[in-house]
Amino acid sequence: MKQAFQYVILKNQERRLSNDTANLKKDYLERIVPALQKEFNYSTVMQVPVLKKIVINQGLGEATADKKIIETAINELTAITGQKAVATLSRKDISNFKLRKKMPIGVMVTLRRERMYEFLERLVRVSLPRIRDFKGIESKLDGRGNYTLGIQEQIIFPEINIDSITKIMGMNITFVTSAKTDEEGYALLKAFGLPFKNAKKD
Repeated sequence: MKQAFQYVILKNQERRLSNDTANLKKDYLERIVPALQKEFNYSTVMQVPVLKKIVINQGLGEATADKKIIETAINELTAITGQKAVATLSRKDISNFKLRKKMPIGVMVTLRRERMYEFLERLVRVSLPRIRDFKGIESKLDGRGNYTLGIQEQIIFPEINIDSITKIMGMNITFVTSAKTDEEGYALLKAFGLPFKNAKKD
């Protein structure tokens, strides 16, 4: 039943991919690329940074005591992203935490190409505005043009049925770009619509 449920989720989200992806790619090529090329004086469009992938990760240390947490997280993250989530495993034994090597301690999904753009579209337009008292996201990048956004509750995603959840779980969403500096990475992500706090309006 659960596999059939996940299959239906994936198929339904596939139907939405083409239009959203085409729109976002078109916007990148027609608006974002020329704007960034002008802003940073790139000599060629090949120098303009691109969004390479989006990695969604949930750390679930409490899963060592309850294996069902991992199963639930996999189902929820699969519903949110439209791609099958996988469990992440511990790399070593830690007796103080009753942790053994290769024990599931989280779940993750890596999105590229069409699914990456589709997820970004829904995140910016639908999910982030659902955060209570939302006033924008922090603007600190990692020093290499990449950005990690912390989400406290999975219920901001409309794919999650609030009445059926058993536990509030957060996640980290990492945007990996080809930008060489934080300034360039910030400009790229802002152009894609990420609502940074105190961002200057163009």
